[in-house]
Amino acid sequence: MSSAGEELGGTRGTLVVLRDRNLAPYLLGNLVSTTGTWFHTLAQAILVYRLTESTVALGVVFFAQFSSVLLLAPWTGTVADRFDRRHVIVTSQLAAVLLSAGLTVAAATGHATTPVVIAFAVGLGITSAFATPAMMAFVTSLVVRRQLATALALQSVTFNLGRVLGPLGAALVIDSAGTTAAFGVNTLSYLGLVIGTLLVHPLVPQERPRERARFRESVELVARDRKLAALLCIIAAVNLATDPATTLGPAFVTEVLGREDSLAGVLVAAFGVGAVIAAFAVAHRLRGTWVQLATTLGLAGLGATAFAFAPNVPVALAALVVLGFGYLATNTGATARLQVSVADAQRGRVMALWSIAFLGVRPIGSLLDGILASWAGLRIAAFAIAIPAILAAVALVVAGVRSGRRRTSAAGAAATSRMSDVRRGLE
Repeated sequence: MSSAGEELGGTRGTLVVLRDRNLAPYLLGNLVSTTGTWFHTLAQAILVYRLTESTVALGVVFFAQFSSVLLLAPWTGTVADRFDRRHVIVTSQLAAVLLSAGLTVAAATGHATTPVVIAFAVGLGITSAFATPAMMAFVTSLVVRRQLATALALQSVTFNLGRVLGPLGAALVIDSAGTTAAFGVNTLSYLGLVIGTLLVHPLVPQERPRERARFRESVELVARDRKLAALLCIIAAVNLATDPATTLGPAFVTEVLGREDSLAGVLVAAFGVGAVIAAFAVAHRLRGTWVQLATTLGLAGLGATAFAFAPNVPVALAALVVLGFGYLATNTGATARLQVSVADAQRGRVMALWSIAFLGVRPIGSLLDGILASWAGLRIAAFAIAIPAILAAVALVVAGVRSGRRRTSAAGAAATSRMSDVRRGLE
């Protein structure tokens, strides 16, 4: 099996893949859609916080948006494997257009109450739950195998570049035109991914399961392979650490940093800047080794902790840049290694598990964020969510030390055996 690092092929290889006409439209469409999603995410959080001034309400909204990924995983991964992934992506995005348009109308007519926003969050979460495994599995069919990890890294770039452009653009639009306009931008952005998906063509036909695809089989596969399970845990931990900046952003900005709530978009954008820097600076060098994952995961935990206790805006922004850097490097390395470790016929269902780790932990984190913030304060809540990433990094270091000791012991035993053979030969 090729390692992720061998497949990335350096900066030149990254640029070659980026210019690929069978991949670029899809990545551009993904960028447009992701940017629009952040318009929705920020507008949704600011609107609910303005209506309720409650961190618990913020947690409930994000729980509603992301819980579908967790609850529907047994079906969404199977759909991605059994049906044409292109059709799954297009259908889900067109459904999202209708839902987002409905929310825009509700906001424009003054009917976007907190329960209404939550209801639309559930609907959009369902479309995302079906789209995500199909999107992650679909990109692997657009490039040759040696370019797979590079393509995955570039897909991460589009997610995180959208995380820069979206919140910044949303902050400007919300300040000048209100949350309704931000919801409208998101509505149009889904069409970008629809167009990008229709413009590209898989290099090889999608490999379908010979028998009825069952999500349970992928769960059993991961349960048997501790390395796959560890990769999913790493992805879950690093994504959980990123939640406070999004869920608690408006409250953190106003109550802790004493600024306007729209500055929450700048905080999220700072995270995206760190992620984009990592994508272009180190992603092509990542081999997805356990040492690298421990290092980058620890860096993410450090950034999240620094953000939780930041005394002012500049320190908070710098901490989020560090968090974004560690997040992208960790997520890219772990995801690439996971992708190349499974067969195409099972990739959709495994990527459904990836969706749980990537997005499915968010509803739990959002609820915990909101409840902890109301009970113990915003800083404690933000730090508590960073703890799993820190512990996972420490666990990887400990496992690496033990593995090194076992190798050293085995090498010593082998050397002793060879010396014994030499002595017997001399005798």
